Amino acid sequence: MDKSRLPTFEEIETLTSYLPRLYAEGFSPVESWSGGKGTLPYPKYDPLVDEFFRHVAGDGWLDYEYKPEQASEMLGDENKVKTASLEQIQTMLTFCIRGERFSDGHWGEMIEKGYIRQLLERLNEIKVEGLK
Repeated sequence: MDKSRLPTFEEIETLTSYLPRLYAEGFSPVESWSGGKGTLPYPKYDPLVDEFFRHVAGDGWLDYEYKPEQASEMLGDENKVKTASLEQIQTMLTFCIRGERFSDGHWGEMIEKGYIRQLLERLNEIKVEGLK
């Protein structure tokens, strides 16, 4: 991957188009939890969640050099998210997508706690700033 590559305007548009759908009234990112005796529970996500994270994984959003602790700290600081650069958003989105690998239900938590909302709202601001 070209580490200097930033997402294109079209890729930003694609990602931000999920904001009203992921945060529609009554939307739940997790359809159900599965798992039986002797197995850990794991989520069955709404197809929209899978689709959103496929875009994050495939559209130039990943930061292959991210540090999970640093990304988590940024994501937990609302002021940092509100002023984040496109590169910082890449880092935080990488944390959001990769976390599912280590903790079942991470994607749902990132959506339900509003972290994805904040990142997408910041991307909307970046789009407007870019048009000026």
